[in-house]
Amino acid sequence: MDELELLKKDWQKKEAHLPKLSFDEIYKMIWKKSSSIVKWIFYISIAEFLFWIAMSFIPLENDELTGVGAKTFQYIENVIEILGYVVIVYFIFKFYLNYKKINTTDSAKSLMKKIITTRKTVMQYVWFNLGLFAALMIIVFLESIFYNAEYADLSQRISEADNPALIWLIVGVLLVFTIVIFGVLLWLFYRLIYGILLKRLNANYRELKKLEV
Repeated sequence: MDELELLKKDWQKKEAHLPKLSFDEIYKMIWKKSSSIVKWIFYISIAEFLFWIAMSFIPLENDELTGVGAKTFQYIENVIEILGYVVIVYFIFKFYLNYKKINTTDSAKSLMKKIITTRKTVMQYVWFNLGLFAALMIIVFLESIFYNAEYADLSQRISEADNPALIWLIVGVLLVFTIVIFGVLLWLFYRLIYGILLKRLNANYRELKKLEV
């Protein structure tokens, strides 16, 4: 016990010589880290947007669609894609505003609110992209199964089967399963990119909360 007490006293002496950080100094450190994280979220969203724009210019072999409703489905697909780009630009603008607002934050309480806002914006952005992906997959599937010449025989044979409703149900389940699989992969992609940044942002929020207590 005597040795333990000596060690404690020795540590207390060393601790007394360690630099003490004030509230303002700690706040400035957290503010700088938070500002940097939000800036990276903004930069990454731009890079991702440019990546998808570049991907759209890659020439792909599109199967010819035939039938009365083919043009309608193609129109819906184009509208969804354009809407997707418009909304993504909107989110990029929100990320920029979040970054600018954090840079002008003048209190710990205000910074905490900006961190919460940024987290919500990122989550909304991720869920929107997942929903957009699912919608496009459904449209492309319906185009292919009903209006693609290569699959016309398949849909005709299903319609002429003894129990077409059951077969279409199985096809629907397979479609949902495919969307879920690719949706999870896309979610993991976003989790890897934005999850790390949000984790650091959450850590900053917890530190600020300690300062406010």
